[in-house]
Amino acid sequence: MLHIQTTIQLPAPPEKVWAVLTDFDSYPRWNPFVTRAEGDWAVGNTVAITAGGMDFKPKVLAFTPDRELRWKGKLLFNGIFDGEHYFLLTDNCDGTTELEHGECFTGLLVPAFRKKLETETKAGFEEMNLALLERMPTRPG
Repeated sequence: MLHIQTTIQLPAPPEKVWAVLTDFDSYPRWNPFVTRAEGDWAVGNTVAITAGGMDFKPKVLAFTPDRELRWKGKLLFNGIFDGEHYFLLTDNCDGTTELEHGECFTGLLVPAFRKKLETETKAGFEEMNLALLERMPTRPG
């Protein structure tokens, strides 16, 4: 197993972060990592995602407004190369939100892709985090 985790502090409460994070139609305009996210985002449904230049059809595992978005994708079938991608929002109780953005990779091919995942994939998560930060509404002065 390989777990990649990133964290960023966002200058908005969880409901505003959630609104931007789940505005999937706008992803092609701002998101450098997940450039497409389409479908019915209900737990148990399969959606269509393009992330890091690859197309996936993951299953939605969690869709809890203002708190958690999680999906799991696989290459061919379970156990070859699986990824459980997540976004966890924590209210800092001061008008800001901590976003934990990561993925747990499992399967036979993970060791072969470890270096790429730890460098390029993690960099993609961090780029998305920074782009999300740029999308946050400015706080009144």
